[in-house]
Amino acid sequence: MSKASAPGKVILFGEHAVVYGQPALAVPVTQVQAEVRIDKIFSPGIRINAPNIQLNDKLDSLAASHPLAATVRNTLATLEAGSLSGVAILVRSTIPVASGLGSGAAVSVAIIRALAKHLRKDLTDEQVSQLAFETEKLYHGTPSGIDNTVVTYARPVYFVKGQPIEILRVKKPFTIVIGDTGIPASTKESVRDVRIQRHKNPERYETLFAAIGSITRTAGQLIENGMPESFGPLMDENHALLRNMGVSSPELDNLVEAARKAGALGAKMSGGGRGGNMIALVQPGKAGAVARSLKEAGAVNTIINKVV
Repeated sequence: MSKASAPGKVILFGEHAVVYGQPALAVPVTQVQAEVRIDKIFSPGIRINAPNIQLNDKLDSLAASHPLAATVRNTLATLEAGSLSGVAILVRSTIPVASGLGSGAAVSVAIIRALAKHLRKDLTDEQVSQLAFETEKLYHGTPSGIDNTVVTYARPVYFVKGQPIEILRVKKPFTIVIGDTGIPASTKESVRDVRIQRHKNPERYETLFAAIGSITRTAGQLIENGMPESFGPLMDENHALLRNMGVSSPELDNLVEAARKAGALGAKMSGGGRGGNMIALVQPGKAGAVARSLKEAGAVNTIINKVV
């Protein structure tokens, strides 16, 4: 038996703009995990069992475009282990699907590492991230690469598409509260819609992207200088820009406002939008109160996450 796990992730700043070359900040969410276990079985072939998505089928019966199947096949090809047979891959995850917490990337990374461990072969973090990125294309169409990067390295990152990974140095820990609207949201669809609108009005959208990029760079400097409590107002500004971009929702706006009224230093939607999660920067002593206020305002789940 071989096991591997991977954390979720949340974007602090820069979603959508990151697809167009602007920076983004993202951090791992260790309170939720994707876990993969590989067991030997007596029947031939490879079976994938993922109870969260009601999947229990042989690899050979799954389409080439199926994300879990593609992850297994690509990993085996990279490891040059096409003859693997007689195993069951059990996938379990506490990360909500289609919520902006990187569930797809986490499952991919856990599968990749479990297979490498089972076959007693080594993969670098860069190889793991690249394999997971190939699966991200199936999930999201034109992904930025931030999900697979944060999940693979399990460290806060300052990310610019196409540039070397930069680990974000957190000089002073800070606390965020994540609130889940309970509404599944397709990142692929929201990214596609932004692309369509940008094509129709490129000047307006480039201005929005540039403003988000400037906010992200400032927030990164505050975090690295040990002043995380100062980036709360930047979260509010970032959320306003994303609303102007058309990727927020009444439910997200409601939770953002509830967090602010409960004493959050700042709040914004996180991820693709149209549902999924929002985040709030809080003083540690107020995290519980903000989480309760989010529940009262309609959040189906909350997570208190310390970023170190």
